[in-house]
Amino acid sequence: MNNLLKLENQVCFPVYAFSRELTQLYRPFLDDLGLTYPQYLVMLILWEENQQTVNQLGEKLYLDSGTLTPLLKRMEQKGIINRTRSTADERVVIISVTEIGEKMKEKATCIPAKLVEALGLSIDDLNQLKQIVTKALKR
Repeated sequence: MNNLLKLENQVCFPVYAFSRELTQLYRPFLDDLGLTYPQYLVMLILWEENQQTVNQLGEKLYLDSGTLTPLLKRMEQKGIINRTRSTADERVVIISVTEIGEKMKEKATCIPAKLVEALGLSIDDLNQLKQIVTKALKR
């Protein structure tokens, strides 16, 4: 068998498996907030800068509007974000955090530290991993 086709020689597999594992580690922390992992990512962006268009969110999260729209509708139903059409261009939907969504931020501040603890890796290891993955994404 060609060594290039062995699973153990693939870069994609450990990245894929780690991504799944990381998402699973987030689950108990996010369950306390009533958020899914993709919803948490949206909230991280909105807590940083409250108003974002759907297109801006999609660019930052590497997601298309077809994937984001149902996710954002569920978040609006939970009362944590508002979706409003731009007055300048009604094709543009602006997403903003509600008061309920803003209150979640305080509960979420402990999540990064809990995740680092759950991973059992050093901050240096995690920063190195982040830099490598970010470099690959920005190619």
